[in-house]
Amino acid sequence: MRMLLNSPGTVVADALRGMAAAHPELDVDVERRVVVRRNARDGGRVGLVSGGGSGHEPLHAGFVGYGMLSAACPGEVFTSPVPDQVLRAAAAVDSGQGVLFVVKNYTGDVLNFEMAAELAEEDGLRVERVLVDDDVAVTDSLYTAGRRGTGATLFVEKIAGAAAEEGAPLERVADLARRVNAASRSFGVALGACTTPAKGSPTFDLPDGELELGVGIHGEPGRERRPMMTAREIAEVAVGAVLEDLAQVGPADGPVLALVNGTGATPLLELYGFHAEVARVLAERGVPVARTLVGNYVTSLDMAGCSVTLCRADEELLRLWDAPVRTAALRWGC
Repeated sequence: MRMLLNSPGTVVADALRGMAAAHPELDVDVERRVVVRRNARDGGRVGLVSGGGSGHEPLHAGFVGYGMLSAACPGEVFTSPVPDQVLRAAAAVDSGQGVLFVVKNYTGDVLNFEMAAELAEEDGLRVERVLVDDDVAVTDSLYTAGRRGTGATLFVEKIAGAAAEEGAPLERVADLARRVNAASRSFGVALGACTTPAKGSPTFDLPDGELELGVGIHGEPGRERRPMMTAREIAEVAVGAVLEDLAQVGPADGPVLALVNGTGATPLLELYGFHAEVARVLAERGVPVARTLVGNYVTSLDMAGCSVTLCRADEELLRLWDAPVRTAALRWGC
């Protein structure tokens, strides 16, 4: 095992200590595993809380800050945060306007955030939950009932965070988050398996010369395995799967937000080359692209691969997407 760490048992705590040192604008509780925006209660805003297993960085702690999340709860690697973490985060950011939980559709996340919401409401906090389930590759798996939550989580957190920054009430912020999720679809591809620190070896077997189409962000199986394909061929499959599913929502109306996401071990040289093919496919199919992100945003440790997420965006969603944001991993307009 070749990893830049002290020991598998301290990898999350060590990362949080490093984050605290690099970003003094965040309150990082290493022991209790909560990352909170400094002065999160100021301004009487709705609080936004998300979280999940570590190993997907910069999701979620990298998106805590102005115009996005109020707090994040990192669990152990590929393990959901516990309800006490989520409850602690909600209490830390509640200004009296309520708190929105953004939850990726994985069984542990769903159950633990639901339990935290119940505990928060017993303590007098108003809580809304939004489920992100954008992955078109599979329906139901060992990890989920229904679709998995992947790249659209970034779109939901950014747009809902902008609305909260503007002073929108809880119900409005939650409605916008659900609109973004409903308008978003994703598809991922693995070129190589990821390795968890505790296991020290690949989490699944992917023979040389093969790839996994529709892989999940924890290495869950996708639709099928095929011999290695070119970037052009992969873009055709991934974008085609996303557009086919989006068509079931209704006729195309307006442009899309596009996320070409690396899963951890794919260099930007390859990601930009892949994005050229994604842009080509979208142009050939008459889909205008309003905004694009290319890079590592929702990763899977050291997995080699990529994913494509598209979100149909009307004028309101575009305005909120363009609103200023200042986090460790995403920033513009500030």
